[in-house]
Amino acid sequence: DHAKYQYHGSVSACIGIIKAIVSDLENGHLKLDDSASKPSPTAWLSETCTRFHKVVKQLRSRREKRPTLSVEDEYDVQDLFHALLHLHFTDIRKEEWTPSYAGKCARVDFLLKVEQTIVEVKKTRATLTEKELGSELIEDIARYQTHPDCKTLVCFVYDPEGYISNARGVENDLNRTEPFPVHVYIR
Repeated sequence: DHAKYQYHGSVSACIGIIKAIVSDLENGHLKLDDSASKPSPTAWLSETCTRFHKVVKQLRSRREKRPTLSVEDEYDVQDLFHALLHLHFTDIRKEEWTPSYAGKCARVDFLLKVEQTIVEVKKTRATLTEKELGSELIEDIARYQTHPDCKTLVCFVYDPEGYISNARGVENDLNRTEPFPVHVYIR
């Protein structure tokens, strides 16, 4: 009989707590907000850029010497990055055309339509100098600024050989918040 009383008391206490929560929700004193615990698209992209090389290294380490994706050039980097985008984004548009800029049209690597974010992916090579990379990125930033679906630009430069001697300097020179956010990651 004592156990039955304790059980009913516990159930009554739980019902009281639930009623209080419902009342707080109805009166606006408490809000359920999934977005607060969910990283922003830029945070997901930053993490993808930062960990990209670890993914490449893991792909090289296959069991029983099985074949793997070889990341040798810019197309390989773009293909792998595209696959990784599918982990967090649903509407990924590949090679969307940009409006004409200085008489020239170009294609963005990836447009995340819902997030209004363009992702530009590059890979360094022995013949691409730091100065040329900076010029290419400056031109990309200017071009994508006019794209109607670009509210944020993320530029990922994969540099596994370390050709860019002052990667943080290039990033600092190009990262900005105005007239729209630009995030450059050289990894």
